[in-house]
Amino acid sequence: MTGRARARSRGRARGQETSAPGAAREPAPPAPPPTEGELVGRGRQKGAPGPFSAEAVLQISAGFQQVKLGERGGRRRDFHDAGINTRQAMEHVKDSKTGTSGSPIPLSANFFRILSRPQWVLYQYHVDYNPPMESRRLRSALLFHHDEVLGSARSFDGALLFLPHRLHSKETVLHSETRNGEKVQITVTLTNELPPTSPVCLQFYNIIFKRILRILDMQQIGRNYYNPNDPLNIPQHRLTIWPGYTTTILQYESSIMLSTDVSHKVLRSETVLEFMANLRQQCGSHRFTDICAKELIGLIVLTKYNNKTYRIDDIAWDHTPNNTFKRGDQDISFKDYYKAQYGLNITDGNQVLLISHVKRMGPAGGPPPGPAMLVPELCYLTGLTDKMRNDFVIMKDLSMHTRLTPEQREARLNRFVTNIQKNADAQAELDKWGLNFDKKLLELTGRVLPGERIFQGSRSFDYNPSSADWSKEMRGLPLISAPPLNSWLLFHTRRNSNEAQSLLQNLHKVSGPLGIRIQRAVMIEYEDHQESLLRALQHNVGPQIEMVVVVLPSNRKDKYDCVKKYLCVDCPTPSQCVVSRTLSRPQTLMTVATKIALQIACKMGGELWSVEIPLKHLMIVGIDCYHDITAGKRSIGALVASLNQGMSRWYSKCVLQHKGQEIMDGLKMALSALKDYLKFNNCLPSRIIVYRDGVGDGQLHSVVNYEVSQIMDSIKSMGHDYMPKLSVVVVKKRLTSRFFAKIRGQVANPPPGTVVDSEVTRPEWYDYFIVSQAVRSGSVSPTHYNVVYDTSGLKPDHMQRLTYKLCHMYYNWQGIIRVPAPCQYAHKLAFLVGQSIHREPNVHLDDLLFYL
Repeated sequence: MTGRARARSRGRARGQETSAPGAAREPAPPAPPPTEGELVGRGRQKGAPGPFSAEAVLQISAGFQQVKLGERGGRRRDFHDAGINTRQAMEHVKDSKTGTSGSPIPLSANFFRILSRPQWVLYQYHVDYNPPMESRRLRSALLFHHDEVLGSARSFDGALLFLPHRLHSKETVLHSETRNGEKVQITVTLTNELPPTSPVCLQFYNIIFKRILRILDMQQIGRNYYNPNDPLNIPQHRLTIWPGYTTTILQYESSIMLSTDVSHKVLRSETVLEFMANLRQQCGSHRFTDICAKELIGLIVLTKYNNKTYRIDDIAWDHTPNNTFKRGDQDISFKDYYKAQYGLNITDGNQVLLISHVKRMGPAGGPPPGPAMLVPELCYLTGLTDKMRNDFVIMKDLSMHTRLTPEQREARLNRFVTNIQKNADAQAELDKWGLNFDKKLLELTGRVLPGERIFQGSRSFDYNPSSADWSKEMRGLPLISAPPLNSWLLFHTRRNSNEAQSLLQNLHKVSGPLGIRIQRAVMIEYEDHQESLLRALQHNVGPQIEMVVVVLPSNRKDKYDCVKKYLCVDCPTPSQCVVSRTLSRPQTLMTVATKIALQIACKMGGELWSVEIPLKHLMIVGIDCYHDITAGKRSIGALVASLNQGMSRWYSKCVLQHKGQEIMDGLKMALSALKDYLKFNNCLPSRIIVYRDGVGDGQLHSVVNYEVSQIMDSIKSMGHDYMPKLSVVVVKKRLTSRFFAKIRGQVANPPPGTVVDSEVTRPEWYDYFIVSQAVRSGSVSPTHYNVVYDTSGLKPDHMQRLTYKLCHMYYNWQGIIRVPAPCQYAHKLAFLVGQSIHREPNVHLDDLLFYL
């Protein structure tokens, strides 16, 4: 599964449950698009609750009270997990956290140093509008009428105003008038004086830089800025790509730097209204409401009038743009609101409205804010449907524009900084604040760790380090161990009986050299529908069956889910599904059969290969989570723990939890893995290293403050005198950091095993980057490891080496993967449960990798 697909599967479940439109709520009207400050969720800031007047409470309920950015600012810094200093508690890395082994390699990274910055005190003001103004552009225009009071050097992002000088009084009241003659009172209140060393100054630099991006005519969507004036059109698929950039200014190891990467926004060239009209034509009126809800709910749309993205959570079939809502103390129709606020004419007065439950904070003790109501005519579809993702031609055409080689990416980044320096307005704005950026990418030195030797059975071999793959080298060598397969079933439809026969023949051919003894399978035919397949499983799978292989006629999810549900919960038996199309090409059948034979061996408790792990009595744990949108927005936490020295046997446990529950609450129980380890080794581990994946932006504090103590509690439950050494490492894959190497004069991806632990790491953390995988196209993404708790005393070098070794141990891929194997196993388990089973797997499967 791709990182992007995984991100989608995680992100989809993050909507907020609110009562349905029309449900009793005081005050009741659904809100139009929320104000700038209120938009939160993916890529948006959250507001903190604070004291508000009764009148403000009413405005919030209508969705119009802008959340104070002064309060919001603290939340925003959470996005980068700033303020969490974990390194100071670890004596052994206080002075140095860099490793030593491996050969040095010169690299460049997508960071630009800040060469100079203001050395004066900054004054931070909070700006309030009465009546509230939704449009940020309008808020800025009204405020900037008062040049004579504010001066020309100012930075304003909608609610926070930074000035290099102090206004005469602490509270300044200004009066402006909109084009429509509406009188507006603006209150500017001093909230903070910031010395140059203040961390809020970093927030200010980010605001200034966003101003620079707007000067370059870029538009903000979510967290990033995109250029609508340079679109890449793919007319044959009705898609448009806006090129853009992610930008962050932060304090890194040795200096404050701008980190920037190339980003792309895929937009569809049709509005939701056009999509609904086409859908009605295809499926007719009687089934339209059901199909429309199924297609639209969960999609992300873009409203071009304010360049905001929203998730469609529901459809208000009984609302049209002629409905009214309360704005302040007046009723206004959606049609009139969009005309007055954005100058937009809505042509179809009968269209239904879309509901988006925007996650935002109301005032303490007040009613929750209403949902945002969106007009389909003004909403553009974004992203790709599953159908599009499965279309090879669309994905190939898209990747030509979005998958940049290291050379193209570096050139695009250099062009970006050159454009800023050539733009007179942008340069004037930077000079006004005394900010100056380096013209070239940061250069630093990384290290390439030596390749690992792979042990398989009685043999061992090296692999080609540049390809990070050993599928050729392991061919014909027996595995470490593989249980014999004596009693197993092969299910197929009548149409696929030839593919099933050829799979069987090839499995017998490839299993001998691998050391897997396979007896002949019992072939069972089923009718091509779900009920027939389930009946066939119920009638034939008994306790003596060791493995079930099912040839599926297509990759339809319902049949796959039916097999997995029955064989993972009701009748615990390892199972392997194969789509018949995979078996239809004779030239690839031997390779496919080899992979299936290896998977079958794993799922029955076999061990394929290992690498040398010098630490004795070590237990490695991987934790990941998945948000299940079908089972009432539940979270699934998965824990996978090693049971032996070679890291080739694993214990797996999955827990289902309700929305909002901490993931470790359930996984505390899963540390019964320690009991399994005891059974396996007759002793408990003396050292436990936990790799925690699935930690989103801003969640680091809950891992540090809550999860670490939960893990320690569950270790204590094994006995008060049991005190193993413990390390907790947070693994992050969704990064904007990129590294480039110069190989034979060409800009290229760094080779697998590249470690970066200086310059671009954070001074308050014990962290490092590893590029472990090789990619055939595009730019490689490093993985970030942040050791948040460590009593093991392992040297940074050993921690880095161990992490890299574990990236070799994922049995579903004969090569190095992007994260340590237990993280990927935990992801696979959580994904299987969240996508297909929706229940906890049977305990009889706990010691098997049944989810591969």
